[in-house]
Amino acid sequence: MPNPQGPAGARAAASANRDGSTARLIQLCAGYFLFYVITGVSVKYFQGPADQGLPAMTGMEYLVYNTAGGTLLCLVWVFVRGWYRIESNELVALIGLRIPRELLYIVPSGVCTAIVIPTTTLMYSLPISVMVAMVIMRGSVIVIGRLVDAVQIRQGILKKKVYLEEDLGVICAILAVSVHLVLGSSDASFDFVHSPAAVAILGSYLASYAIRIYIMNYYKNTRKAGVKLDNRGFMGIEQIAASVVLTLGCVVAFFAPRWFGVQSPLVTEFRSSLVAPKPIWPLAVLSGTAFGIVAFFSVFIFMFKGRTATFAGLVNRLTSLIAGTTATLVFWAACGGKAPGLQDWVSLGLIFVAVYFLTRSEKRRAAELAAAG
Repeated sequence: MPNPQGPAGARAAASANRDGSTARLIQLCAGYFLFYVITGVSVKYFQGPADQGLPAMTGMEYLVYNTAGGTLLCLVWVFVRGWYRIESNELVALIGLRIPRELLYIVPSGVCTAIVIPTTTLMYSLPISVMVAMVIMRGSVIVIGRLVDAVQIRQGILKKKVYLEEDLGVICAILAVSVHLVLGSSDASFDFVHSPAAVAILGSYLASYAIRIYIMNYYKNTRKAGVKLDNRGFMGIEQIAASVVLTLGCVVAFFAPRWFGVQSPLVTEFRSSLVAPKPIWPLAVLSGTAFGIVAFFSVFIFMFKGRTATFAGLVNRLTSLIAGTTATLVFWAACGGKAPGLQDWVSLGLIFVAVYFLTRSEKRRAAELAAAG
């Protein structure tokens, strides 16, 4: 029977089906995994000890160069490919211009992204173990995804239900990241709750991520009939907003001692990374291109068509956890780094259990989407 929309309509429908297919999800996960491994190995290499012939950059130095490379790559791609345009539900008037309504919440999402990037590094700078920081950050994102679904179901925004398999995946994922608290070492002497700086950093990180994940899923779940789920446009606008905020933040931080009399080790280290960079800094900037590519895959997985925030958040975080373990193995084999410990292998086992539940969920969701046409 001929397609009433003609060849163009048939091609558009086929493209839309591919965008929400299991095969496309696997492709995104494969890309995310590959470039996350490259990013993970780069982090270990550039911050490796000097006595092993490695650059021995500080966390702040690497953050500055790596973020600069990733941000520049994203911006160039966004403008060259025209991803700053977005297919909108409707246009609204703002200061005499007609703009897509979506900009009113995508720009704030970009601001949240700009907050997440430095607070991630600041979390690692606190006097707690790296493993504890990772548990807090990765575990919180998984929980946030589940809470966003609960809120949007209650609001009538999300019309799907969260499968039992997805909830079981959440439980396994939380156990996987929590293994490091049980088998790893942590610094129990640091009173996290009664540290204003720690609470402010964690609060900013959690609030920004929660708002961002809510906005992503609000955008995804409120497309009108016939309006494309334009994830590229969302990513492009969000990246531009995040880059503007990050640039302004860097300017303020650089001149903070002169303008506000601020003297702190982090500010001093940030200024030093710009005025007295290590000779290898161009390579660190180049390594940031992998980080920039990771950002694309990460957003597209978080916003994957036809899936809940619970499922997409789990896929995103579990892929990054597997890639992190792989990066540790690669760096151990190639550069003599620290080998994965018992807690890493136990955590990886629980991750694969979570992946099993996600696979069952994906089969159910694919059948549901096929039945709905």
